[in-house]
This record gives sequence, structure tokens and C-alpha cells, in this order.
Amino acid sequence: MRSREAYIRALPKAELHLHIEGTLEPELAVRLARKHGVALPYADVEQLRAAYAFTDLQSFLDVYYALADVLRDADDFYELALSYLQRARDEGIVHVEIFFDPQTHTARGIPFGTVVEGLHRALGEAQRRFAMTHRLIACFLRDQSAAEAMRTLAEVLEYRDVIAAVGLDSAEVGHPPSKFAEVFAHARRHGLLTVAHAGEEGPPEYIREALDLLAVQRIDHGVRCEEDPELVRRLAREQIALTVCPLSNVKLGVFARIEQHNLKRLLEAGLRVTVNSDDPAYFGGYLLENYLAVERALGLSSAQLATLARNSIAGSFLDAAAKQRWLAAIDDCANAEARRAGA
Repeated sequence: MRSREAYIRALPKAELHLHIEGTLEPELAVRLARKHGVALPYADVEQLRAAYAFTDLQSFLDVYYALADVLRDADDFYELALSYLQRARDEGIVHVEIFFDPQTHTARGIPFGTVVEGLHRALGEAQRRFAMTHRLIACFLRDQSAAEAMRTLAEVLEYRDVIAAVGLDSAEVGHPPSKFAEVFAHARRHGLLTVAHAGEEGPPEYIREALDLLAVQRIDHGVRCEEDPELVRRLAREQIALTVCPLSNVKLGVFARIEQHNLKRLLEAGLRVTVNSDDPAYFGGYLLENYLAVERALGLSSAQLATLARNSIAGSFLDAAAKQRWLAAIDDCANAEARRAGA
């Protein structure tokens, strides 16, 4: 019987919660800093990697935003994205829905179009070379004002042919989804799909607000839903996808240890749980490592791993025909694995 890693790699998967800025590996950060003459407060790659030790979401964001300063031109965003997409291809990812944070870059004087040009070029290349499909999602920084988000939305709408959806991320506590209700309503009126981070560090009520006030199709993270049994029942009943990021949750202290993660309980409660990597350069693992971590720590079966892969496709923004093709491919992979296990 082949290894569980080979099986996970073989399962066709979508990644639905990936911040492209969070794929900035120390080696690339140092090289781009030299290219642009940006002074980093770290002597070398090793010292920078050592700084990737966080106690909570804010301590991570402080480093994350500081390092984003090395991303200056379209080629930087292209190289950043293509590095991730090549790795994604090798891990069996067939479809990606990538977040980017426009305000992080426009606040530094980087034109919105520069960011989109680089990302779009890399995504198009991955589609041509790897047959990997994609959706691009622009996220608003929730610790900034709704007025700033509305100004950013105006720029998003100029690239409506490239950007499929808007999201909400950054420091959650004290910044409820309701703050952005008007922004999301405006986005929906223009045909944009919507997602939002909720229930990572924030309370279950933030998940309810994201569903009821922002009318999101997916909840990013959502692990604190377990504190509200009625909310859990609703998420299961409505099959709202949760884009769970296990290694991120441990790295940022949402769970002390991966063995304590509630992913398996949520899965067994019938929720449409998906596995994702969030900011993998900072949190110690890309998608494959996240699957392996929960498989080993929580004792997931081959069938449950296949369910996670199915959930990622079902919860994506792919059209119905593409979903059916990939779901059938997952079934074939799972059935072949079951036959091997029974041999």
C-alpha cells in the first residue's frame, strides 16, 4: 500500500484560503530587499526565519506587513505567485482561490494595477502550463475604515474581469463584519462574490454577521463556531464552506496543539470543512503539510481525507461542470485507494 502522503498528493484538491503575500519565503524576501535597496531589520535569511515566531495574530501581522515592503513591481508579484503555484501543482492542487491585500500595497505607493498585473500574469501562466484554474480575491483590511474599503472597492471594480470576489481579513478582534456591510452590499450589486474571515480569534457572532450582513458564500477560518451549537447546526444545514487552516491556528495560538484542533469534530458534525494553508511561509507548511498534520494528529481516515478534498471543490467558485469533473476524479482516486488497502 502506498504512503498516505502519496494518496493525499494524488487527490485533486482546491486551495481556498491562501494569502499570496503569506507565501513570501525568507530567501525571496531577502533577494527582493537587495533588488530594491530595502533595509530589513534582519542580518540574513536565518535571522529572518527565526523571526517567524508568533504569539497571536497581531504579532504575525507586524512581521507580515513589514516584509510586504519588498514587493515593489509587477515582476515581484509575478515571481511570488508563480513560486507558490509551482509548489501547488506538485501537491495535487488543481484550482486555487488566492487572496491579496490591495491596501497593504497602495498605502506604500504601489499602484493597484501593478499588483494585479503581476498576479494575473502568474495565474495565467499556471493555467497554460499546469491546467490549474483560479479565482482572484481582493481582501479589505478590517482594521482600517469602511470608507477606505469603499475606495479600494472602486479600484477593484476597474479590474472586474480579473477579480472574482472580495474578502475581509487582518486583525479580527474589535472589527466585526457589520462594519463593512455597506461595502459588501455594493460589491454584490456589481456581481462580485463575497467571503470573509470570521471566527478565528473573533467570537461566533462574527460568523453570524458575515453570513447575515455580508451575505458571504464562505467563512474563512470559522473554527470558533463550535462555541455556538445552533450556529454549528446552521453551517451544516446550509453547507457553508469553512476554509480551515490547521497549522496557522496552532502557530497563532487558536489551538495550543494540533491534537486539540476541532477539524475532525466539525467534519463529523457534517460541516463542509476544507483544509488550507493561510500564510504558509510563516506558519510552517503548505497545503500538503496541513493535510498530513491533521491526518496524523487527528487520525483521519482515507475516506475523510477524500471528503476534505471533495469539500474544497464543492466550496469553490468553480462552475458546476468543472466541479462535477473534479468530484468524479476524487471518487476515482478514493476508490483506487480503497482497493489498494483491501488488497
